[in-house]
Amino acid sequence: QVQLVESGGGLVQAGGSLRLSCAASGRTFSNVAMGWFRQAPGKDREFVAAISWSGPYTYYADSVKGRFTISGDNAKNTVYLQMSSLKPEDTAVYYCAASRLLTNAGWSPDYDYWGQGTQVTVSS
Repeated sequence: QVQLVESGGGLVQAGGSLRLSCAASGRTFSNVAMGWFRQAPGKDREFVAAISWSGPYTYYADSVKGRFTISGDNAKNTVYLQMSSLKPEDTAVYYCAASRLLTNAGWSPDYDYWGQGTQVTVSS
């Protein structure tokens, strides 16, 4: 089992920045990739970004390209999401996820473990 704990969420004004962190513990050696998803009220969970440790390779949703940056330290089992130029539509609960076999970075069923989520609220 792998446990994921997110931190860094909060309230920020539009145009501001936040940095989310996700720390993994447990059987982390089985993880080949980690990602971030988000879910806004009344909407489906959507892919935000992912990092594959083999490259590392990074993947982004079109809606966040150029504004968000995913990074991580495989040795420390930690992944980060630097969010800049935040918009009110970025408001959501952000979830960290870990994958043992990544075939499609944006497909949530590819992820085996999930954190509890951290709230990000962007005010206009």
